[in-house]
Amino acid sequence: MSAQVDYLTPILARKRSEVARRKRHARRGEQDHASVAVRPAADGDRGALAVAVLRRAGSALPRVIAEIKRRSPSAGEIRPRERGDVARIARAYVAGGAAAVSVLCDGPGFGGSPLDLRRAAAAIGAPLLFKEFVLDEVQLEVARATGAHMVLLLVRALPGRRLGELVEATLALGLAPVVEAADRAELDAALATRATLVGVNARDLRTFKVDKAAAQAALAIIPTDRVAIHMSGVHTPDDLAEIARGRADAALVGESLMRAADPAAKLRALLGAA
Repeated sequence: MSAQVDYLTPILARKRSEVARRKRHARRGEQDHASVAVRPAADGDRGALAVAVLRRAGSALPRVIAEIKRRSPSAGEIRPRERGDVARIARAYVAGGAAAVSVLCDGPGFGGSPLDLRRAAAAIGAPLLFKEFVLDEVQLEVARATGAHMVLLLVRALPGRRLGELVEATLALGLAPVVEAADRAELDAALATRATLVGVNARDLRTFKVDKAAAQAALAIIPTDRVAIHMSGVHTPDDLAEIARGRADAALVGESLMRAADPAAKLRALLGAA
């Protein structure tokens, strides 16, 4: 039996180097990143808008967070970049019924950039998720400066007290942390924080294998005062209908939309699920 590929460990090693470079640049002329955790947001609480938009209403289908993702380590290239396409895709998602838009901001692994989030923010008014491998407060400053409403925080990447520290730093900026878990132990860690938005990824980020049933079981544990988000593995109306029978308030959908010639039409078809 062949050994499983570990995608996450090298990504986090690379991200630590990127963060160190960014912090060195900050020390050479920008505001010290250490103040990020205590400086209040100047333009209101963006995170509150995201929480309100993503909370599911009664028996309605889960809200959809549509994702702009160019490629992944496991899937390879998903959608080649074209001039101006971030704004076009973001608008198509909103037209198709997305409640929020997630933007992959990692470059080497996923083909994204914080500038993509800025372009999306200029094109739409829907809440935006800064989807990155966040390890440090300096990345939160980037998220806020580029227009994010939410910031993804991976339990698996943030051991010990670090998860709670970054949740608090995110909240202090007026943004909403989306704390992502992949199993029951990680979910317990997520629920121990003050994050309202709690995601369960059906895809194991070490191996990139998908287990939707395990994700559904974990989501069922999330208290109703939190907003539960099903992440990954949604490709068809039947997938979304299955998720709708469970606890999830929202579902993050990326690859299937990005592969579609018409992302808005694809999303409308997903939301036609009964």
